[in-house]
Amino acid sequence: MWRRRILPSLLGVALIVGLVLLRLADPYPVQLMRETAFDVFQQLAPRPKGDFPVRVVDVDEASLKAIGQWPWPRNELATLTSRLGELGAAAIGYDMLFPEADRLSPSRLAATPLSWAGLAGPPPADYDALFATALAGTPSVLGFASSTGTSALPLSPKSGFAISGTDPSAAIPHISGAVLPLQSLGDAAPGLGALSLESHDSGGIVRSLPLVWAVGKQLYPTLSLEALRLATAQSTIVVFGDTAGQGIVDSVRVGPFTVPTTASGDLTLYYARPDPSLFVSARDILADDFRDMAPLIQGQIVLIGTSASGLLDLHRTPLGDAVPGVAIHAQALQQILSGRYLTRSDWVDGLEIAAFVLIGLVIVGFILNVGPLAALFIGVGLLAAVVATAWFLFTRYGLLVDPSFPAVGAFLLYSAMVFIRFALTDADRRQIRRAFGHYVAPALLAQIERSGERLKLGGEVRDLTVMFADVRNFTAISERLTPEALLTMLNTLFGALGAEVTGQYGTIDKFIGDALMAFWNAPVDVDGHARKACVAALGMRERLRALNAADAFGRKAAGLSPEEIAIGIGISTGPALVGNMGLETRFDYSCLGDTVNVASRVEGACKTVGYDIVVTDATRAAAADLAFLEAGALLLKGKAEPEAIFVLVGDRAMAASQAFAALASAHGAAIGALRGGQAGRAEIEACTRLAASVDPHLGRFYELMGQRAGDFR
Repeated sequence: MWRRRILPSLLGVALIVGLVLLRLADPYPVQLMRETAFDVFQQLAPRPKGDFPVRVVDVDEASLKAIGQWPWPRNELATLTSRLGELGAAAIGYDMLFPEADRLSPSRLAATPLSWAGLAGPPPADYDALFATALAGTPSVLGFASSTGTSALPLSPKSGFAISGTDPSAAIPHISGAVLPLQSLGDAAPGLGALSLESHDSGGIVRSLPLVWAVGKQLYPTLSLEALRLATAQSTIVVFGDTAGQGIVDSVRVGPFTVPTTASGDLTLYYARPDPSLFVSARDILADDFRDMAPLIQGQIVLIGTSASGLLDLHRTPLGDAVPGVAIHAQALQQILSGRYLTRSDWVDGLEIAAFVLIGLVIVGFILNVGPLAALFIGVGLLAAVVATAWFLFTRYGLLVDPSFPAVGAFLLYSAMVFIRFALTDADRRQIRRAFGHYVAPALLAQIERSGERLKLGGEVRDLTVMFADVRNFTAISERLTPEALLTMLNTLFGALGAEVTGQYGTIDKFIGDALMAFWNAPVDVDGHARKACVAALGMRERLRALNAADAFGRKAAGLSPEEIAIGIGISTGPALVGNMGLETRFDYSCLGDTVNVASRVEGACKTVGYDIVVTDATRAAAADLAFLEAGALLLKGKAEPEAIFVLVGDRAMAASQAFAALASAHGAAIGALRGGQAGRAEIEACTRLAASVDPHLGRFYELMGQRAGDFR
């Protein structure tokens, strides 16, 4: 009881507790599994597209072809910025870094050797100054990028921050260094935001966007949030800390928009399918007819970035797309404007763990009390309910409930419990083998292990095919061999013959000295059992011939007479009693009846017939596609009536051959002559000649056939 019930139950509970502790520790593989599940949800139900005032001015391949290679002279960017302001952009955000002075600016070139410095004329233009003027005259946002490779920290923020509730600055991702815009440009732009998309490793997929970054107690917005602030003419961004005093972020507000966030102030991105209408080529804004673009720009929050493949600003999303970074900032803005958020409340962790514990206890209980199959169906049903609930909460409320941990945890638990059950069952089988191995034949142990009711005397009548195989001249052979050599010979022989029997789904009943007994169609049903027995006999013949040719029995090597080892095979098909026979304390699985006796007598008739495989008429009829020849009828010992017998010459291919067809025709003529009272010598001689091309061993058969005329009448 302890080993079969209590111990497995305790192990199951221990596994559940261990998996719960793993979930509470939440290592990276568990996080990645959870995030991947949420990615699949987004792929199946992405955020619906909508008409939101967000546009991306794209430095695409067409723009590079029209304007020139990147980076462009900043007078071009000044023109781009001014025109967007003229077209009525609500905010202009650059998803680009400008950390150095423009190397193409004439004022910079004038300071180099061999320049036009000192020549008469107006001072050379300063493209950075032109760009700064355009930035100052428009609602523009420049960006900085978090970087651990520099000690520089961001400029003073352009937006004010207010904190409501517990100060969450410790939970917000901190900046230890940054790549900053040129001082003159940063001072001129009305907005300043972070361009970095991630604050932690997410496996190369951008799943969230930090809305707020921190340098000590000083907070900075991300690019998209800063653009939204300028577009809504707000001076302050409000960060709401949690009310429980944990020092985490609850949400962020910009004007009328309150954005729920993660504990660190990240927006969990809910992606829509890529929308080509979101993009406007920068070439069109810099063209002479740029005013035609007014309907696409007026009142829009415009983000400027690049999708050109050579500029290496592509990122993977949960939808499986590779998009430019500016498109991710645009998706964040669209999501905020749509009010469609993905949230994960604190209580969700407890719900997921409770679901796993419930499923785990059910799996353990069903495996130990009902069986693995029932546990599988029940477990799959409960997991389907968990997945359906998670899907409903995602599509209806945007609530992120992880179905992956209950599913994977349940699979691991199920696998472990099945292994435990298997180990216990295997231990029981070994115990049965130890208890009964000395009293029953090994062939029965597999049946005993599966079914205890087989441990009783009795049997059933089944239609069987029985085979006997016997070594010819065994007494003479054994006299010339030592006991060790004789045992080696028999092991080699029966190993090869037995493999042919089992290969055709036969059951080896026993080895009787130099003989083998086998039967088909018990203990389990075997379709076409008579034919399989015949095929096994043909295989035994070929194996024996190969062994003799290779001197596998060592007769030639030992200097003994070189004659080959020969066997005779008899096969009979019919009803027989099969089951456990013997004493209550020691019994064997075997068969008995007239069919068994006939098979034994038919095997003995191989000597009389002069051929190595002899079968009864019932066996021949059940395997009629093989090559048989009639061998007359013998009055077998113990039988009141003669038994019609046949010799098995070959397989289906031989039966269909022209050579065998000719032999069969001549054979029929010979039998007709014998039955007609004639000597049939000419017909038998014709058969002997034809038999040479079919099987030379038939020569002895036809030699004796003339002497057995009475067996054919």
